[in-house]
Amino acid sequence: MTQKNNRVDFGFGCMRLPLLKADQQDSFDFEKINTLFDAFLEKGFRYFDTAYTYHGYHAEEAVRKALVERHPRDSFELATKLPLRDFKDAEDMERIFEEQLTHCGVEYFDCYLLHNMGTNVYEKCKKYDAFGFVARKKAEGKIRNVGISFHDMPELFDEILSQYGDLLDFVQLQINYVDWEQPNVQSRRCLEIARKYGKPVTVMEPCKGGTLVNLPEEAEALLKARQPETSNASWAMRFAASQEGVTRVLSGMNTLEQVENNTAVFQNFHPVTEEELEVIWKVTEIIEKNTPIPCTGCAYCTHGCPKDIAIPQYFALYNSISRTTGSFSSHAVYYNNTALKHGKASDCIGCGQCEKACPQHLPIREHLKTVAAKFEAGASFPVRK
Repeated sequence: MTQKNNRVDFGFGCMRLPLLKADQQDSFDFEKINTLFDAFLEKGFRYFDTAYTYHGYHAEEAVRKALVERHPRDSFELATKLPLRDFKDAEDMERIFEEQLTHCGVEYFDCYLLHNMGTNVYEKCKKYDAFGFVARKKAEGKIRNVGISFHDMPELFDEILSQYGDLLDFVQLQINYVDWEQPNVQSRRCLEIARKYGKPVTVMEPCKGGTLVNLPEEAEALLKARQPETSNASWAMRFAASQEGVTRVLSGMNTLEQVENNTAVFQNFHPVTEEELEVIWKVTEIIEKNTPIPCTGCAYCTHGCPKDIAIPQYFALYNSISRTTGSFSSHAVYYNNTALKHGKASDCIGCGQCEKACPQHLPIREHLKTVAAKFEAGASFPVRK
């Protein structure tokens, strides 16, 4: 199951860049971002992954300022993605693509992906020939490598590769040890299908949005007992990078320490051993018992929410209070403060657009009812301005 020879590349994910204001998605901390990008390049790595929709549709411009305008074009590789939920027709794909070239300040993309491919957008992609569109852009020299980022069931993944695999140079999959056998993700089966069609795999969410970094105490103790100096993130990334067929692993980083630690994993890469796997599966069991809502915090669910509900933040608070023996009141304060600027969990009108967008296929509406019962019972909230 593990890599035997080829070096696995490491990429900088730009979904969660450092901000000056946590609730303002375009308030980029460029001083910090510049430092992180520069350090990443200095460590010998080149690949940056962004998308049209990241950071409220502002991430591509941030990458232009921090990377493209400050470094020679041949010193880095840039990947971005076509937002499959956003485009309306063939002409709209063309418009968005040209916008992306301008946003990023480049004449071509090293990698370009059909973003968040799944049941909710597949028929639309077939209708407007999204696969043919990216193939034509590759023929024009505006894309070097075409891929898809996939968040759905293995059966659909198999169908897509059987129909359009010849047009794809690689695939991007969510692979981590918690999702390895999870029914709503099925990392292992998706990876097996990618290998079946001979498609190199780029890994996203190796740490599952921080879930595998901020572990329950019992789980972290197991890892520290085995390797006291190894970070939780290193365990997660080594697991992902050890899988046969994986050629690149992505990770978002917000501190210089994270850049240094994560790049070190890939500069001196050692696949996980069978003994380490036994520890990882024990950690997985503990995490599953302590994470009632397996949300990665991608925030796709919030785009267009008619009530502007801060879904990922509320789910994170609920998970946190579910696995701590600390004070509930501090979590309630965070909840109440967030509700001053966003809709409460109980404001959900049940439209379901969030569930169509969720890469994890979570029953978000039901989870919001659970969150509301936990945090809003007997509470009063001021009217938002």
